[in-house]
Order: sequence, then structure tokens, then C-alpha cells
Amino acid sequence: MTDVKRLACAIDHTLLKPDTTAGMIEKLCEEAVLYGFATVCVNPFYVELASSILRDSSVKICTVIGFPLGASTTRIKVLEASNAIVNGAKELDIVLSIGSLVAGDYKAVVEDLSTVVSVAAAKKVTSKVIIETCLLNYNQKISACAIVNEVGANFIKTSTGFSTGGATIEDVKLLRANVGRNTLVKASGGIRDAEFALALLDAGAERIGTSNGVRMIEQLSIAA
Repeated sequence: MTDVKRLACAIDHTLLKPDTTAGMIEKLCEEAVLYGFATVCVNPFYVELASSILRDSSVKICTVIGFPLGASTTRIKVLEASNAIVNGAKELDIVLSIGSLVAGDYKAVVEDLSTVVSVAAAKKVTSKVIIETCLLNYNQKISACAIVNEVGANFIKTSTGFSTGGATIEDVKLLRANVGRNTLVKASGGIRDAEFALALLDAGAERIGTSNGVRMIEQLSIAA
């Protein structure tokens, strides 16, 4: 598989900025089809629009739950997830309760996440848990891996891209080594060039969340 194909099919083509318009979502979807990206990742408000645009394509709709702080109540996360699924979302990127994790209240984190992940699982929707690695120390990252294993999510994801840092090679390797064999890793946050994105895949990531997918594929195409 060429680097272009390898990267393109791993990309969640992302647009989560607060000033996003419907026209920008339409362009995002068109680009995802053109370049063969895995998904478009949009805010819940735009799931229904993206789903209607991509109805006849292989590109899936991803959205975010409890984003970007993870501080919504479980009930709100469940409602948000359920609504997104009804509107056409096939993948949910769920921010865990970061404050509870940092405080060492793992029971609260598990109870919150397991409830939301079960909503996705019941509808055969992919769940990705965002742990916000930049806010965690080593032991907390290891605990987050154990929690994601326990709740049975499909992916663990490094970052929202809206905090103090994004994906690193070291964090991807750490997550890959500490989640279950059936749990995948998504790297996200600060991924702006193709070389870094490919290095993250080499480190163990199976999915790349980025708003720079088009530029990265064009970089690789020119180099080839």
C-alpha cells in the first residue's frame, strides 16, 4: 500500500471550529469523498447535514460527545450520543470525565463511560474515548488505558485538539502497549504534516484525527 493510500484511509477529516458553517461542512464532505478519507468528524449540530451529503458514499460520519471538556453529565452525554446516532453518526468520539480521572475517582469515570459506550454498542456504532493525554501524568495515562479496556470501547484517542497539547509519538506508543489487543488507537491534535502522521501510524495509531488531511495527502502526492 502506498503512503498516500495508507494515510488517506486512516484519516478522520475533522472540522470542529465554533465558526463552522454549513458551506464548510459541504466542502469537508466533498474532500473526504475525493481523497478517500475514513470519516468526516463534525460537531453534533452538523451530523444530519453531513449524513445527507455522504449518504451514497463509503465515508462515515464521526461526531464528538461531551466535547471538549468531558464535563457534561452522563445523562447529557447519553442524550447527545443517542441523538447523533439517530441523525446518522457511525462513530462517536467521547471525552471521558477528565477531572474525575485526575482526581483518582476511577469508579466515576468507568460508570460515566460505560453508560455512553453501551449506547454506541447497542447500535453497532464505533466508540472512541478521548483521554486528553496532555493533562495526564504517566500513571493516569495507564489508568485511562485500563478504564478503556474495562468499558469495551473500540478506540482510545489521545486528544481533543482543544487543550494544551496534542498527539505525540511517545503517547501513541504508550497507549498501544497498554490497551487491549482489540482496542485501536487514534492520534489527534497538532497533526499538521504527512511525515508526522505516518510516524504516528508507525508508532501504533490506526486512525488520525486532523483538519490538515488534504494538505498532507497533497504533500505525499507531490513527493511521489
